[in-house]
Amino acid sequence: MAIVVQKYGGTSVGDVDRMKRVADRISRTHRDGNQVVVVVSAMGKTTDDLVTMAARISERPPERELDILLTSGERISMSLLAMALHGRGVPAKSFTGSQAGIITDAVHGKARIVDITPGRVQQALDGGNVVIVAGFQGVSQDTKDITTLGRGGSDTTAVALAASLGADVCEIYTDVDGVFTADPRIVLGAHKLDRISYEEMLEMAAQGAGVLQVRSVEFGRNHDVRIHVRSSFSYAAGTWVGPKEDMVEDAIISGVAHDTSEAKLTIQQVPDRPGVAARLFSSLAEENINIDMIVQNVSADGRTDISFTLPRGDTLQARGVLEPLADEVGAAGVKVDEDIAKVSLVGAGMKTHPGVAAKMFGALSAAGVNIEMISTSTIRVSVVVARNDVETAVQAVHAVFGLGDDGLPAEEA
Repeated sequence: MAIVVQKYGGTSVGDVDRMKRVADRISRTHRDGNQVVVVVSAMGKTTDDLVTMAARISERPPERELDILLTSGERISMSLLAMALHGRGVPAKSFTGSQAGIITDAVHGKARIVDITPGRVQQALDGGNVVIVAGFQGVSQDTKDITTLGRGGSDTTAVALAASLGADVCEIYTDVDGVFTADPRIVLGAHKLDRISYEEMLEMAAQGAGVLQVRSVEFGRNHDVRIHVRSSFSYAAGTWVGPKEDMVEDAIISGVAHDTSEAKLTIQQVPDRPGVAARLFSSLAEENINIDMIVQNVSADGRTDISFTLPRGDTLQARGVLEPLADEVGAAGVKVDEDIAKVSLVGAGMKTHPGVAAKMFGALSAAGVNIEMISTSTIRVSVVVARNDVETAVQAVHAVFGLGDDGLPAEEA
């Protein structure tokens, strides 16, 4: 029997009627002779509502207690879905992340999976049950506390379970038909991709494409899990994410991603001497603050500005770490700009095609969009722009590379 892992996001199980439709789809997969493991997110905006409630109670809720609160949303989803399946004559058992054997480190809010011991899951499958697992959560191997995996963590739960169970496929169900060349809410002519490589999907996810969490793609690549991104509202073919060798031919450009969830922090007038940057960024790493793009200006009179981007939700914590250090090393101060966005062009073929960056920058210039920061890899070019310019920037870049349906610029597709 094939093992199929399915993950359903918050919009897919947003209310009772949607929950019932998901149960119908799961029932069909089970009756086709598959062993089925389902990972669910919290219903609709439940997690956001819980975060808001916590913020009204406390300006800085204890991270441990916040994790215990937030994991309740997925537990509601898993139990309701199991009930819906029982009502359809399909045996089902639900498990929390810890019951399913999701073992993590001890970092609350953005824990990493360190091991999976899916004995109870496998036993339930062997007993003929559909297994429902609460996504987004696990248990620390050191403290035994409940932990959460960060936004989109249910994707990682699903792919990690698929890897540990040797599943034939991990289906990620969401509210879109697959992975597109750009956000179809911004670019009307955005084209759905039939296939995309792990490497390209990693870059797209890291640069803001909200279809998959970055760590889920990393798990898929590292453990050779085929990921199928599909809509829970249709039976469209979706997008396959897999090894590069599965791709028929590399497209020069696969898509344009954007991210409006970051802020830019600048440490001004830093003394330009060895060890200062290491000191600053080591302190951020000790607080588990993830840094993205980094730019250091050319030194003038022995001083330089260092700018970097980070999740907007971490700016207060980062300032608390860096402001005392700035005084200590003799910097002028710390400045935060939250009105930024990141736009990224991704494609495995660009490394063998010169002029891609120049073409992108030309399109942004023609659209009147100013570039504040630039970062590149072999298959990506990213820029930071003003947040108000993000839609214009995405549309301009998507159009100039002809990524719309039928290969036409987006506005002509």
